[in-house]
Amino acid sequence: MNVTPTQTQKILTGGYTFSQLGFSLMITRLKGVYAKDSSPATLQKCASEINVFLEKFSMIMAADFAMISKL
Repeated sequence: MNVTPTQTQKILTGGYTFSQLGFSLMITRLKGVYAKDSSPATLQKCASEINVFLEKFSMIMAADFAMISKL
């Protein structure tokens, strides 16, 4: 599963909670990055980083995949 820039924006601006601590920490960091610069280029970089993480840890991210897919 790949998140779209639209889903990424919802994740970074919403108050969603995730089951995996590492993913939650990365999202918190990316929220700060996006808050400082909310340009489309930054949003795309954040989406790419989220997609790399989700691909790498897909085996343990099933619950979070389900939630993200509803965004």
